[in-house]
Amino acid sequence: MASVFQLSCSPIPQVRIALIGLGDRGMKTLRRYAYIHHAVIKYVVDLSETNARKANEALRLSGRPEAGVLVGDDAWQRACRLPDVDLIYICTEWRLHAAMSIYAMQCGKHVAVEVPAATTVDECHALVRTAEETQRHLFMTENCCYDLFTLQTLQLVRQGRLGRLCHLEGAYIHRLTEPSTALTPRSATRQAWMQYSFMEHGGNPYPTHAVGPIARLLGIHRGDRFVSICSLTAKGERVNGLSIGRISNSLLTTESGCTVLLQLDVTTPRPYSRMQTVCGTKGYVQKYPVPIVQLSTDHENAADHADGEPDIPAEAMVGEAAEAFMRSYCSDSSAVRLWFEGKAMGVPNEMNYTMDARLIECLRNGSPLDIDVYDAAEWSCLAELSQRSAAQGGVPVEVPVFYHP
Repeated sequence: MASVFQLSCSPIPQVRIALIGLGDRGMKTLRRYAYIHHAVIKYVVDLSETNARKANEALRLSGRPEAGVLVGDDAWQRACRLPDVDLIYICTEWRLHAAMSIYAMQCGKHVAVEVPAATTVDECHALVRTAEETQRHLFMTENCCYDLFTLQTLQLVRQGRLGRLCHLEGAYIHRLTEPSTALTPRSATRQAWMQYSFMEHGGNPYPTHAVGPIARLLGIHRGDRFVSICSLTAKGERVNGLSIGRISNSLLTTESGCTVLLQLDVTTPRPYSRMQTVCGTKGYVQKYPVPIVQLSTDHENAADHADGEPDIPAEAMVGEAAEAFMRSYCSDSSAVRLWFEGKAMGVPNEMNYTMDARLIECLRNGSPLDIDVYDAAEWSCLAELSQRSAAQGGVPVEVPVFYHP
């Protein structure tokens, strides 16, 4: 089958969207599109008529036309078959993501799907196979790839400022529920669904926030690839039905010899962190707990500087100094431009805005997307692979190859 790497499709001047899933994430997406030009929410799709009414009320309050409403168990399938829809945007519970994405592509639609795009390796293969068969885009909406510091780090790497990358670290550390909260399958909704899923999973069911930015830095399936993963999960303890302290740690290796540490912790009192640590032979960058940039000042690096750029200090740049340096050196990209555009408009979350604005920009121009179906598969498959490795005491598990040049 034909590859969809660097897939270009016919430009879409006005992207017509059917939004499936009108819970917390879906409604945030609907409100966010009030700021994004050249895209329209044509249909809202949910199991609940109440949710659909709330969605149309939000559209009215933002000065946008009401959307068509599809409600019921098969509403998502009907939405995929509509002729006046270009993009199916999926914000449902993650167990439905792969099936909905596959059907939408088979109906000739492009897909944007929340993370992870799939929950099993087989689903990941099916996503890739369907995208190649249909020549449709599948964009996984991994917003952490559009964090400003991450975008700036990506530019540093592409400029060669960090030298050869050796080791990277990423995480999703975010306490979502207090131990006093009783958790049962019935209550596993909204914020509690993640803790319940993790409690039952045993590995890392939510790897993409951590690995997505790292995979882009490493050029996964763009010159390097993940080879194996070893995972261990802390035992923790059960409090009011909630498993506290079941921290997942995974170590990935790449074909080029780089190592990657991933971590998931949604139950301990640790402060929020995505780690975002990058070690190279000529530099070091981290975002959490405070931004740090340390670059080599050797003659070879200095000779690469453009006229007028400030000198690189010998000591590490920390906090505001690191952020100021990044602004000076790393502003030349479409995504960074969009991030500052969103900030100037006062959007609720700049990286979410940048993610969607960049998606629509690419669809309008008929350009390849930043995140393709191979990325979605490579990042999402780590959920099952980490589970497999942890169940066997941390033995290495091979990472499948999804993209074959």
